Amino acid sequence: MVSDRTKFFGAGMLFATLVAVVVFAVDPSHVSLFPPCPLHRYTGLWCPGCGTTRALHQLLHGNAAAAFHFNPLAISLLPVIGYLFVRGEENVMKPVWIWTLLGVVVAFGVLRNIPVYPFTLLAP
Repeated sequence: MVSDRTKFFGAGMLFATLVAVVVFAVDPSHVSLFPPCPLHRYTGLWCPGCGTTRALHQLLHGNAAAAFHFNPLAISLLPVIGYLFVRGEENVMKPVWIWTLLGVVVAFGVLRNIPVYPFTLLAP
């Protein structure tokens, strides 16, 4: 008998694989299949997630440096996300880690919008 956790893991892996195939096949820098970031579109500010699709496209093509240029936070968090997904424990994220992650994401969002070198390197 297959457990619910195994079904969830299998469905998550299938979804991640389908997303990876689409992101690999379609270059978001040249094709507007993916929706633009509403924050950047209406305010001109870069959100913490801006550039993630382009970064994943570059990473799937083996260009780690280009991927890191588009969104260093997202690329840096991929191993952590993968570990937590594979580990599959619900109680692995303690509140202190959640608040720390939130603080890092907010700080990254603020820093990448400062128009002074070296912070301009954080913009995609």
